[in-house]
Amino acid sequence: MNASHNTPPADPNAAPVPATDPDTQACAPLDAELTAPRTTHIRSFVHRRGHITLGQREALETLLDKWSLDYAPKGLDVDAAFGRSAPLILEIGFGMGETTAKIALARPSDNFLGVEVFNAGVGALLKRIEEHTIPNIRIIQHDAVEVVRDMLAPNSLAGVHIYFPDPWPKKRHHKRRLIQPPFIALLASRLAPGGYIHCATDWEHYAQQMLEVLSGEPLLQNTAADYAPRPAYRPQTKFETRGLRLGHGVWDLIFTRKA
Repeated sequence: MNASHNTPPADPNAAPVPATDPDTQACAPLDAELTAPRTTHIRSFVHRRGHITLGQREALETLLDKWSLDYAPKGLDVDAAFGRSAPLILEIGFGMGETTAKIALARPSDNFLGVEVFNAGVGALLKRIEEHTIPNIRIIQHDAVEVVRDMLAPNSLAGVHIYFPDPWPKKRHHKRRLIQPPFIALLASRLAPGGYIHCATDWEHYAQQMLEVLSGEPLLQNTAADYAPRPAYRPQTKFETRGLRLGHGVWDLIFTRKA
């Protein structure tokens, strides 16, 4: 499950690696207004040298051009990117991509756009896409805030998945958490009416913050009284299974965009 980490000084030449469990890394929150171009914001990932397997590196070298999209500060032509028109699901911080791949395989009529910054995770998902022949996933290796702000049009998303983002458990680091009011407002504006935001966390305090932030967004409404049961489409991760066996909690939250 997620754990606190002491972050060493950043190496400017290092590739980014996760600050939490490898299957559960999400990207940056922000404190400032998001709608203005080039707004700076606080990132929740740290750049440190990390392990990447030979298979992941080979996938990056041979498959990145096939399944990834470049970040650009302009609107994304989603139909052209996927070669079809279908509901678009955004996943922020897909970690090693196991959950992403399983959901995409189970929902072939949806398109999935995964945003992740870490090389190991991107390489791992590229391998899964190729090995399991999953045509409905595309990857952008970039800061999620900038992708949502600059590339996704209002009312363009059918859903958003944010599973086990870095909890930044120390109080002085809470400002780095992904789920903050400005970012949720931005995501809500990109959802089509009836679209959903699905978050999951194994940190109770973060779950409480998520509930407060999501409930405070005027465009969203909760699908449950507070926390939702884990829906069948979200597979239980190995970290989650281990934590539940040890008596740890997991909280799902599902909010929809008001019509």
